[in-house]
Amino acid sequence: MELILLIFVFVIAAFLGFELIQRVPSQLHTPLMSGSNAISGITMVGAIIAAGSVGGDIGKWLGFAALVLATINVVGGYMVTDRMLGMFKKKGK
Repeated sequence: MELILLIFVFVIAAFLGFELIQRVPSQLHTPLMSGSNAISGITMVGAIIAAGSVGGDIGKWLGFAALVLATINVVGGYMVTDRMLGMFKKKGK
């Protein structure tokens, strides 16, 4: 029963995240990306706790998958933010 609830929460969060990201205008992308990186860092901590505290193998694998996906999100977010901020640097420097 607990696994079904966790899967339900995951599906709702994925759907909500997808809908929110689609509605962000391009001018707000960089500031929101910085905030999203901070949230993903918190997600990484939660994934580490989930992977370490769950007793079953499925929970450990889901926690590990969450950790991998949150790490990809943080690294990719910082790369995109750095590239977008690089557009504002002067060409001579």
